[in-house]
Amino acid sequence: MINFVAMQDIAVIFDMDGVIAHTNPYHAKAFEVFFDRHQIAYSDADYIQHINGKHNSHIFSHFFKRKIHGDELLVLEDEKEGLFREIYQSEVKPLPYFPEFLTDLYENGLQLGVATSAPLANMDLILDTLAIRKYFKSTLGSENVSLHKPHPEVYLKSADNLAVDPTRCFVFEDSFSGVTAGLNAQMHVVGVLSTNTKDELPPCIRYVEDYKNIKAQDLLDFMAQHVV
Repeated sequence: MINFVAMQDIAVIFDMDGVIAHTNPYHAKAFEVFFDRHQIAYSDADYIQHINGKHNSHIFSHFFKRKIHGDELLVLEDEKEGLFREIYQSEVKPLPYFPEFLTDLYENGLQLGVATSAPLANMDLILDTLAIRKYFKSTLGSENVSLHKPHPEVYLKSADNLAVDPTRCFVFEDSFSGVTAGLNAQMHVVGVLSTNTKDELPPCIRYVEDYKNIKAQDLLDFMAQHVV
């Protein structure tokens, strides 16, 4: 059993979309409206390959077929993410059993963070609607980093904010790029199968469909067995 002091040196960092809340169907609806407005054609394959887990700079550059950056990126991002918040604001709910798992982690003294590629306004909507902001000591969105997933910057900054070594951090992710970012940060990644199947993600230490059958003690036991 790890004592309480050691628990202070273990962190759990959550992605947001598809991990805290199942937002992806609502992002799809927002992109549908956005693409229709801009007369952009797309397929289901495009969505899977170029939208899920990707930052808006990549998404817009791919679909507009030219580099989108600077002020133009901010304008387009504000339009699309505003559509998302408008569509989703009355639908906000957590993945099954997430609040119970979050409370368990908090009560066991683990350090908690959110690291998302989404804008801070999206994170504010979800954390405040679910009334869970109080649990997190670090909350980072797309505005807080220069390099986006699969680059590990957002996870390394989260570890720094939480004062925990990256090798003592767990990451919960649902996308290929997100899992890769966690692995690139030398963290222990749990794959959340809300968006992709196990076979569609890089290797993780564990996979969950929701949070019913995972506890803080499972993570503590893993750390005791695998990290000195």
